[in-house]
Amino acid sequence: MAVPKRRISKTRKRKRRTHWKLTAPQLVECPKCREPKLPHRVCPECGNYKGKKAIEV
Repeated sequence: MAVPKRRISKTRKRKRRTHWKLTAPQLVECPKCREPKLPHRVCPECGNYKGKKAIEV
C-alpha cells in the first residue's frame, strides 16, 4: 500500500487546491416575465418552460 514518506506541507496542499473555487450560477432571462432563472428549468416566478405553462404559481 502506498504511504507518503513525508508529510505534505500546508503550502503544497494549498497550491494543489487553488482551483477548487465556487462559481456563481449562470442565470438567463425568462422570455415571458424577464426574471433571472437557471437555464433548462421552469421559471419559479411565472411557471413557464419553453413558452408553455408548466406549473401553476
